[in-house]
Amino acid sequence: MTAEERRRQVATAVDLFNSGEFWLAHEALETVWRSIMREHPDEALVWQGLIQACGALLHLKRGNRHGVVKLGAGALEKLGGAQRPEIEVDTLAFRARLARTLAGEGDPPRMDMRFDG
Repeated sequence: MTAEERRRQVATAVDLFNSGEFWLAHEALETVWRSIMREHPDEALVWQGLIQACGALLHLKRGNRHGVVKLGAGALEKLGGAQRPEIEVDTLAFRARLARTLAGEGDPPRMDMRFDG
């Protein structure tokens, strides 16, 4: 996947996520994850966390508390730590908002692109 293809795929995933299409966002993010999982395993963990966040929010929408807890915990763990410069999504703000949502304190978070590289 070229850098431009990746950026377009991430932008598509962000748009889908922000419109509440968590399953489709999951699928779009999985394409990015699969393209880097062998060569960049540390980066792949962050993408996997974003994928799990999509799954947790889909379970939340469907009322499956077990799925919310299980996938949400995995997402929060993988999204912990500093912002990785190679990740186009603002994971710091997203993780904080996701934690509040999973705790029952508000609507699903927005996913935002980073523009500072």
